[in-house]
Amino acid sequence: MGEVKENILQTIGNTPIVRLGKISPADISIYAKIEYYSPGLSIKDRVALRFIERAENEGKIKPGDVILERTSGNMGTGLAVVCAVKGYRFIAVMSEGNSVERRRMLESLGAEVVIVPQAPGGIPGLVSAEDLALVEEKTNELGDKLGAYRPDQFNNPDNAIAHEITTGEEIWNQTDGRIDAFVAYVGSGGTFTGIARALKNHSPAIKCYPVEPVSAQYLAGKEIVSTRHKIQGGGYTFKPPFWDDSLTDGFLAISDDEAIQAARRLAREEGIFTGFSGGANVAGAMKLKNVLKPGSIVVTVLPDSGLKYLSTDLFP
Repeated sequence: MGEVKENILQTIGNTPIVRLGKISPADISIYAKIEYYSPGLSIKDRVALRFIERAENEGKIKPGDVILERTSGNMGTGLAVVCAVKGYRFIAVMSEGNSVERRRMLESLGAEVVIVPQAPGGIPGLVSAEDLALVEEKTNELGDKLGAYRPDQFNNPDNAIAHEITTGEEIWNQTDGRIDAFVAYVGSGGTFTGIARALKNHSPAIKCYPVEPVSAQYLAGKEIVSTRHKIQGGGYTFKPPFWDDSLTDGFLAISDDEAIQAARRLAREEGIFTGFSGGANVAGAMKLKNVLKPGSIVVTVLPDSGLKYLSTDLFP
């Protein structure tokens, strides 16, 4: 019974890479790592597992303890999966602006979900930096009250390390090192930082480009027009403490419409069903057609499934 897993946590990672043969521009090939092939349907499962196992190994938590995290949904879902298997009480704190599917999935996995009202003028589906600040305030309040353990994805360096030792190495091996560029939307910053570091450790010639919303190009040093955009899970205009500017070879800015159109093309032309950030990543990769030499291979990630956005306008 060598193929049987002892529990669902053993299925995290080793996700497939697919060449986007229909929508890649003529002169470059875009490869997408399908991260919704994971029990929580997102790339955050990898980090959630590392967070909890590190905390266990360091004696910070034991079964029955309370785990608390601020989340836009995907990290919360990953933690809910891990906590369900390992026997922890998990509380997710999220903005009411995030999609209802994320909230319902968390609850279905046994998580307790605390919904924080949006800042004045907030629009459902558009989670701003102001909204996130309110979520942070509520998370701190609950942490003090409950004495809960908080992994804190936005400040925990294990966020990037998880991707450096898993996702980045998988990309290098799956492409046999034939990769010229890497593109990733910046949320907590762990995905881009970890993967870029792993790839550049193998070959410094690999170009790595973070993606930000066109209205909130904070890392690129541009004027912030608005943090109210549709690309959920990122664009919060902050620099994580583990961020490394030396890993960037340029910045890519994507509009809501560009992210949406790319996600729709992925579904209709490639049969790949991803969310806003996956669309943003592919739209960003497409913009490298005039930057990279002909024949270049660009790898990106599709962080989660389009199933988490059916209540939004991502898919008509």
